[in-house]
Amino acid sequence: MRNHVQTYKCKACGKQFKGGERRDKNQVITDYVEGKQTREQLAKKYGVSAKTIGRDLEAMRYVQKVSKYKQVVIQMDTTYWGRNFGLMVIKDALRKRVLWRKYVRHETIADYMEGVRWLKHNGFMIYGVVIDGMRGLAQSLRPYPVQLCQFHQMLTIRHYLTQEPELEASKELLDLVNRITKMDKYSFSEAFELWYDKHKNVINERMHDKRFKKTPPYMRPRLRSAYLSLKRNMSLLWTFQDHPTIGLPNTNNGLEGIFSDIKTKLRVHSGISKEHRKKIIDEYLSRHY
Repeated sequence: MRNHVQTYKCKACGKQFKGGERRDKNQVITDYVEGKQTREQLAKKYGVSAKTIGRDLEAMRYVQKVSKYKQVVIQMDTTYWGRNFGLMVIKDALRKRVLWRKYVRHETIADYMEGVRWLKHNGFMIYGVVIDGMRGLAQSLRPYPVQLCQFHQMLTIRHYLTQEPELEASKELLDLVNRITKMDKYSFSEAFELWYDKHKNVINERMHDKRFKKTPPYMRPRLRSAYLSLKRNMSLLWTFQDHPTIGLPNTNNGLEGIFSDIKTKLRVHSGISKEHRKKIIDEYLSRHY
């Protein structure tokens, strides 16, 4: 919506003259949410105070919209700004629409299940779920087909092994995991078993120290943790291949793209309050997702 130039008329002489831009609140909100303009910049643009712009922005009112498409495959994840402010999102993977969201301090299974219950209450039929690997979440989502995000699994292994490990077994495992999205279930499982058979003595070796009266710890705990993570999650990494007809993604990258988009927009408005940050997020998501 365009900003109009206000025309004035002198009551004494009848002469007309033009004033500044008439401020449209909807356009102010659009400039603020979509553009890269701060309150101060908008105040200068419209010739008003920053407080007046702030009052215009109070017109942002989020209304929960329920999608008319009820058969869904969903992706769920949480992103954070700092330690105690997170945005939990459930997204329709096929139509790229945000179905449900909640602001949280910490990521919990209970909050995710609250979102699932909301979807069911509003008539959604869930055919599959993509998760980020939170311990215990897959079990709570039974009997839905659950796909563990392969990219999150890659990040977990990189966390344990670092980007440039020195141990040969670690190098080979990291190389294998970095190729996971380009491999199928059979080839990856076979390569993983071959890797374990080759390096099992290194993985299972314990410290040789008589000071440990009980069972001594493993020599390479981080390598072993990486191995056990893959072994434990193997059945969840290939659900998309086990259920090829439902359109289940193998990663949560689509949801990560939304998070990145929001953070890019909010970076312009650093220093705002938590409540105002919520309003911008709600407004932006309702416009685009």
